[in-house]
Amino acid sequence: MEKQNVTLFILLANLFIAFLGIGLVIPVTPTIMNELHLSGTIVGYMVAAFALTQLVVSPISGRWVDKFGRKKMIIIGLIIFSLSEFLFGIGQHVEVLFVSRMLGGVSAAFIMPGVTAFIADITTLNTRAKALGYMSASISTGFIVGPGVGGFLAEIGTRLPFFFAAGLALVATVFSLVALREPQRNPENEEVKIVKGQGRLKRIFVPMYFIAFLILFISSFGLSAFESFFSLFADHKFAFTPKDIAIMITGGAILGVIVQVALFERLTKWFGEIGVVRYSLIFSTIIVFLLTIVNSYYMVLLVTMVTFVGFDLIRPALTTYLSRIAGNEQGFVGGMNSMFTSLGNVFGPIVGGILFDINLNYPFYFAALFSAVGVAITFAWKHPHQREEKELSSQT
Repeated sequence: MEKQNVTLFILLANLFIAFLGIGLVIPVTPTIMNELHLSGTIVGYMVAAFALTQLVVSPISGRWVDKFGRKKMIIIGLIIFSLSEFLFGIGQHVEVLFVSRMLGGVSAAFIMPGVTAFIADITTLNTRAKALGYMSASISTGFIVGPGVGGFLAEIGTRLPFFFAAGLALVATVFSLVALREPQRNPENEEVKIVKGQGRLKRIFVPMYFIAFLILFISSFGLSAFESFFSLFADHKFAFTPKDIAIMITGGAILGVIVQVALFERLTKWFGEIGVVRYSLIFSTIIVFLLTIVNSYYMVLLVTMVTFVGFDLIRPALTTYLSRIAGNEQGFVGGMNSMFTSLGNVFGPIVGGILFDINLNYPFYFAALFSAVGVAITFAWKHPHQREEKELSSQT
């Protein structure tokens, strides 16, 4: 058990470092824009390039995680991530920055399925929800700490955060090479029923997978439409300062981490993964809509902070469900998880940007509406075991 905890810690540390590196660049992005005379449109395309590359590579990397092993994919992903950050640090032309962001998408596509499958191998069905809750919390914590560290390092030099992230990823690579051991495939996973005799593309549309993938897309689509324009929304509508916005986002992220660590395992035991997803989507739909109504500073602060709680519970609940039913296809499911999340992250900001230009509130109306569609879908979503029991009862 102690060895398992050490392995889990290393995996979570790798995720934390990767997302810390992504968060590091947030405070210095405007400065880089000014240095290279980049427009907001170009920056938007760079963000989309990251997500689009992750989207394209994820299905392939998920297959490789099952074929070549979890450890190899994580280490390769960390090396690519380090190279990505280094290139951004030295980049003086927009083409180099685009290559950097695309490599960043490749690294995320390698790391996420590898870590998810690794955790599935070293945990039991009973302990997996807690471990995946920690996984989600480590990602959120990286996003929380990253901007603060990046802002501090940027005071010394605007390119220093990128070099720091590159060095940190190399340290994680060496540490993982030495300390991680390729896990044995979990016997519990082999016993779970999976769909045989179909190509991987066709298996995406198997109901027990497809509904979860569809909700992953819906939640990431709505969240990215919300997140991408919240700063502009708060600035244009309420004239909030960057400090105000930072307090709201950081406070929401911290609250999300607390809920993930302290409550996620209990919530999944009480409601099951599907129930957690459904109630989190209902909560998020209501809260995002409320953001367009409230006016006072403290109400906006409160609503914004709790908005992230609902979204932060959806992803680990979906990941736990998929891991539970995936059997010996943990890498495939991890890759699809990453792909559908990336798909939402590509199109969410695009649609949100078009709507924002029409009306400040429209991206949030859209995010609420899209989340409500997800709620409706969850009522048609049955766990495979429940579906089998229903079919058996109808035959008797």
